[in-house]
Amino acid sequence: MGALSSRVLRPAGRTEQPEPTPGAGGAARRSDAGEDAGHSFCYCPGGRKRKRSSGTFCYCHPDSETDDDEDEGDEQQRLLNTPRRKKLKSTSKYIYQTLFLNGENSDIKICALGEEWSLHKIYLCQSGYFSSMFSGSWKESSMNIIELEIPDQNIDIEALQVAFGSLYRDDVLIKPSRVVAILAAACMLQLDGLIQQCGETMKETISVRTVCGYYTSAGTYGLDSVKKKCLEWLLNNLMTHQSVELFKELSINVMKQLIGSSNLFVMQVEMDVYTALKKWMFLQLVPSWNGSLKQLLTETDVWFSKWKKDFEGTTFLETEQGKPFAPVFRHLRLQYIISDLASARIIEQDSLVPSEWLAAVYKQQWLAMLRAEQDSEVGPQEINKEELEGNSMRCGRKLAKDGEYCWRWTGFNFGFDLLVTYTNRYIIFKRNTLNQPCSGSVSLQPRRSIAFRLRLASFDSSGKLICSRATGYQILTLEKDQEQVVMNLDSRLLIFPLYICCNFLYISPKKRTESNRHPENPGH
Repeated sequence: MGALSSRVLRPAGRTEQPEPTPGAGGAARRSDAGEDAGHSFCYCPGGRKRKRSSGTFCYCHPDSETDDDEDEGDEQQRLLNTPRRKKLKSTSKYIYQTLFLNGENSDIKICALGEEWSLHKIYLCQSGYFSSMFSGSWKESSMNIIELEIPDQNIDIEALQVAFGSLYRDDVLIKPSRVVAILAAACMLQLDGLIQQCGETMKETISVRTVCGYYTSAGTYGLDSVKKKCLEWLLNNLMTHQSVELFKELSINVMKQLIGSSNLFVMQVEMDVYTALKKWMFLQLVPSWNGSLKQLLTETDVWFSKWKKDFEGTTFLETEQGKPFAPVFRHLRLQYIISDLASARIIEQDSLVPSEWLAAVYKQQWLAMLRAEQDSEVGPQEINKEELEGNSMRCGRKLAKDGEYCWRWTGFNFGFDLLVTYTNRYIIFKRNTLNQPCSGSVSLQPRRSIAFRLRLASFDSSGKLICSRATGYQILTLEKDQEQVVMNLDSRLLIFPLYICCNFLYISPKKRTESNRHPENPGH
């Protein structure tokens, strides 16, 4: 910044007058404008002031002012005390250019991956890695040239350049394509600030192309918040925005977590989860396949049909090739697949799932049906979160645009024919018994209960959640043909397409004890 200079502020519109010369008797020299300009001059013999007209400035007494001068002086004083912003050259940029890029006054050289950096110990000590190295009894503490061993294959020269450079500047711009390599370098050098910035960059840029890589890296480098964010993105997008690329990249361990979660945003019904798993397994087995999502199911069925002919009598998940995928398929809620006749036929014909698994589920569902028909089972009476999360029916629907909709999800629901209506921003559940035709039998018990949770969500083009709303788990008891508003949508949720996902539990899969049987049937 240049030297500050001072000057006398003069009243506007007046030319500067010279100081009175010695021996002039204190008389001021007349200005060129003359007295008719409305300005008079002060003669102060003996130090006495004469009365001045407006605009008079006294040279004998420089501190004296007219009323106008006082007003103008106040304004000038206000201006002088008003802060003014001026962007100066950034010290950080100067340091980065001079010390880091140019290496001026360097007192240490760091060599790694065939590259050399001229750096400064005082800046390197911001790194936990170098701080320990220089402060301890390590031999490197007295060395001027240090060879770094890079054990992590994710770290490259460019990542080290960014990591070292971050010690000399206030902020760093991180490209999503480079964030994993930079995170690896930051973790090795123990740069907490850079690690945090990498984590924020990852959370902001999760997409179908980055989510699997981010999830793996977050686990490797201990970024639990990033790992959680990736898992949430996958739960929301696995079914709502299916992708060939995503199916290829999803590991067995990650897919097992997704399929086992009650928070999986299912579209349509559980049979669609099975179909998605079948396509995913095909792409894991044949990763070289390149085609569109529309072609994928056909190609998958053809591939497994050929396999079935060669291994007649054995289900795929029982083979050496299929066993690694069995833990994932174990998390399917098969009871909601075999409850639909068309779906039950497909899963039998595919011969992917072991028959022992299906036999156990058939028995479970048969006993639950008998309880509903003969034991006057009316449905859940209290919230059991563990039971709901592990056994609830997962189903969903996509509303492409605003309008009026009414639908039911297929499958045998123990005589509870549930109609779902969306109209005028309301979502309504109705227990249908006699008003609407139904393909299956319906229960005529006076009252029936279900446990449910309703979730709504909208996503942007990258799959990022724009807005959402959920009811939490609730118990709803309805009489015959009774309907109930379960959610009123505010304007923030009216972003289409709108995805609706529900969890339902019509009948508990476990047999009730004597203490909680229905009072109307004490003898059973």
